[in-house]
Amino acid sequence: MLKLFLWLRYLRKRKIVLLSIAAVTLSCALLIVVASLFNGFIRALELSAVEAVGDVVLAPPVRISRYEELIERLEQTEAVEAATGKLTVQGLLHLDSGNVRAVEVWGIEPERRGQVTGFERSLLMHNESSDELVVESEGEADIVKGFVGIGVVARPDEETDEYDFDAVKQMVGKEVVLTTGTRVEGRSGEGRRFKRKLLKFTIADIVFTGVYQFDKQCVYIPLHEVQKTMYGDSAELLVDQIQVKLRGDCDTEAGLAQIRGVWEVFASERLEWISYRINETTIETAQQMQSRYIGEIRKQMGVLLFIFAMVSFSAVLLIFCIFYMIVETRRKDIGIIKSCGAGSGSVALIFVGFGAFIGVVGSGLGVAVGYVVTENINTIEEWIRIVFGLKLWKSSVYMFSRIPSEVDWGSVLPIVVSAILAAAIGAVVPAIVAARTRPVNVLRYE
Repeated sequence: MLKLFLWLRYLRKRKIVLLSIAAVTLSCALLIVVASLFNGFIRALELSAVEAVGDVVLAPPVRISRYEELIERLEQTEAVEAATGKLTVQGLLHLDSGNVRAVEVWGIEPERRGQVTGFERSLLMHNESSDELVVESEGEADIVKGFVGIGVVARPDEETDEYDFDAVKQMVGKEVVLTTGTRVEGRSGEGRRFKRKLLKFTIADIVFTGVYQFDKQCVYIPLHEVQKTMYGDSAELLVDQIQVKLRGDCDTEAGLAQIRGVWEVFASERLEWISYRINETTIETAQQMQSRYIGEIRKQMGVLLFIFAMVSFSAVLLIFCIFYMIVETRRKDIGIIKSCGAGSGSVALIFVGFGAFIGVVGSGLGVAVGYVVTENINTIEEWIRIVFGLKLWKSSVYMFSRIPSEVDWGSVLPIVVSAILAAAIGAVVPAIVAARTRPVNVLRYE
């Protein structure tokens, strides 16, 4: 009780102690915001990969046929909820006269893709209605419909980094032309040559994933239309990827093992592949596909947190200076306490405990400040743009249209504990000086 009384008294009478609390608060808030933003970016990156390609991606070294049979086998396993095929080609999209964009064309199965990925959630017009996603309507069987990334048909505003959605929606229903091509056998002696292919389609909807690299370059067209354009009606449907959604209760490693087993049997029996080619197929989760990039981001986060932690070490020095000053100016209090029977250890514990108390108060305020800043980081960034004309976050640089703004509570506890320990350590030397004070020397002339 005496310790708490002295802590509150020093806190009330010695206003300079508030400076040490402010230092701990700012240090904690800074580290919490940095850790939350980095971990939020990593989570957004992992989630965007799952939303774009599903939980697991099976990518053979060459395009495969009979993929529907493979999908049927996969969906019969306990691990797989749904699967779909994808065929990727490069092309040029002619929007208007003189308006041509280089794009990556994804041949997809829209209905199946909606079951495997978050494709339907990224469609602007579809999200505004409760209708089911339908690519071929009755009476429009001859009309090819496709989906275009929002960054293909528009550019975000240089200042706000936002799209004009009203103008973008006017592109829906517009007929555009895609130029692509394939290599074909030439006449005798000419070898293989490139043959241009044209595909006219109507924009059925605009895709806005919030991930810049997908929104800027991707065009989505029904798989059979891409196949027909590239290889003709008579050729077998080919895909270069199988994208899989696992069941919610499925263990990831067990799911990967089942998918790998089904693939090896299918490739050996139906495709008649040799073992070498089968083993060249990569089967990995969306997170594993991003693992190297995410690993580098985590390294950068660790370095940045270490640097900020070293900067925050100034709070320890500040606590040391303030507490040392308190010990030097309050020797009379210390002498009275010791003369009443308190031991050196108890006196030292008063100041070490006061340091920890400063750490608790400062870190608590730091958590509150860090939470408010992180949750409102997009608003703060927008105000900085308005007041100073400085755009800190651009989707073309940082991939996502918005800053991840979720507090990483897993990082909060280690930061708070470290702050309390650091504050207590800063008070150790002054506590030792106080413990060595001799009452007879202090109170001799009182």
